[in-house]
Order: sequence, then C-alpha cells, then structure tokens
Amino acid sequence: MKDLKEFDISFIGLKEGIHQFEYTIDKKFFDFFNYDEFYDSNVKVMLSFLKNTTIFELDFAFSGWVEVACDVTTELFHQPIEADIHLIVKFGDEYNDENEELLIIPHSENKINVAQYIYEAIVLAVPIKRIHPGVIDGSLHSEVLEKLKEFEIKDEDQEEEQQENKTKESDPRWNKLKNIQIEKNKSNGTS
Repeated sequence: MKDLKEFDISFIGLKEGIHQFEYTIDKKFFDFFNYDEFYDSNVKVMLSFLKNTTIFELDFAFSGWVEVACDVTTELFHQPIEADIHLIVKFGDEYNDENEELLIIPHSENKINVAQYIYEAIVLAVPIKRIHPGVIDGSLHSEVLEKLKEFEIKDEDQEEEQQENKTKESDPRWNKLKNIQIEKNKSNGTS
C-alpha cells in the first residue's frame, strides 16, 4: 500500500509495551479503496499497540460519522460510527490473514500496515439498512416521504370505512342487480 504509508507501523524500533497511534479517516481514505458509498467521513481511530517479544496486540477504537444516503428518501445524513476491534499479530513461516482476529506475518517483516483493518471495520460498522433519523422521528419532510404516505397500507378500520363510503356512493341501479342475484340464490335453495 504505497499511498497509505501513514498507516504503516514499524515495530522494529519500538520498545516493548503499549504505544498509542491516532488516525483521522476522511473521504480520501475511502477513495483509495474505490469505495463510493460514503459521500464524506470524519472518523477518529485510536490504536493501542501492545508490543511483546513474540506477539503484538492491537486494539482499535472508532468514533465519528460517515455521510451516506438514506435508503428510504435518498437524503444524505451523518451515520454515527462506534466500533472496537481486537487483533493479535504473531510471527510465522508465511503471511496468513484467514482469521479475522489473528494475523500471522513472516519473521522477515518489520512493519504492519493497518489501513485494510481500519477500512473493513468502518464499512462493517455501518448498518445494512440506512435510515435518516428524521424519517424515524417524523421531523424530515421530503417529496419521497409524501409519496410513500400516499401508498401506505391502512389499517382494517379505515378500509371498512372506505368500503362503506363506496357502497353509499354507488349507483342505486347496481343495488337492484344485487337483489336479483340474492333472489336467484334463494329460489335455488343455496342461500
């Protein structure tokens, strides 16, 4: 990751113990990954890096927001991001990141790039269904919401009232036809 060198942690020169790193993630970060679902972002990442002789422990804490489009109204809003991930790094014969909580790096490595872990954690912290807070509390007014209200399913009481109103408004000639059908059923013994 040539362009994301600021996310490299060179552990060769670090003393054993806890080291703190801080990152601010903005839109340019996601542009590098060609991820266009976020229109803007401001996420603070606090990384606590514990170095031991044979193992590293990385604790990421994410807080901030990403700007996304509402799935209901397509209005843009700031989706809050709060997440934590824990990663253990061990040394082995070859690179292996199959386990999401364990990273094995070759003995010859002298640095770790954490950009991929930050990217994945933020993307996964966003809910699958993105709904503008104004839709939930009723404070958002938009053309899309007005149109959706027109097609809203009404409860049974409202439907019954509408049916009664329709029968009252119907042409009286149809009522005569309904009576004919009822009389025909009575003469056949079906009603």
